[in-house]
Amino acid sequence: MAVRSQHVGHLVAAKLGSLLHMPEGGPRKAMLANLRRGIGLSPGELPEIWGLIFADMPEEMLSTDGTPTRAEWAVYTALTLFALHQQGHDPEKEPMTRAGQALGIAVRGLVPIGDEDALKRIQRRFNAFATASGMDELVHHLRGLVQLLRAEGIPLDYPALAEDIFRYQFPEMQSSVRLKWGQDFYRLNRKDQNDNEGKGE
Repeated sequence: MAVRSQHVGHLVAAKLGSLLHMPEGGPRKAMLANLRRGIGLSPGELPEIWGLIFADMPEEMLSTDGTPTRAEWAVYTALTLFALHQQGHDPEKEPMTRAGQALGIAVRGLVPIGDEDALKRIQRRFNAFATASGMDELVHHLRGLVQLLRAEGIPLDYPALAEDIFRYQFPEMQSSVRLKWGQDFYRLNRKDQNDNEGKGE
């Protein structure tokens, strides 16, 4: 069976559910710390997180030649960045994954309404991320965005992010993924404008 982006998203959702429902304290804290250590590495490099990354992963998603598959990269990147995002926030009270909070929407939330200078700064960072030419560059820019989201307490839909990352690795799909990111970023911008107009009436 061919791997589809929805399969990747469902898998990440299940793994995040398992992670967030671990007993409070030791095991979950240790796993989140190990996941953070994995940022910037390749899937498989850190044995401490093999269980969370690869357990229950369908056979068709697994590498057969020692080179991580697109699905492995997507799952690994989403889970490790979620651990970074969750740092400093209580997983019970403030989980940093939220359904429907697409990447473009979350990043647009970093810009105070009406702050054109902030908008330009975030646009530059978001554009650098969206035009990344490979996984190393993509993860580098995405890590910076996640750190900004973490500082502001803005959650992100990590299953949806995993689907985007999976699709982005196919050259023929990059344009459609970028289109989605841009639409989400500016869709919220239009909503802000409409809200402001409504308040001024």
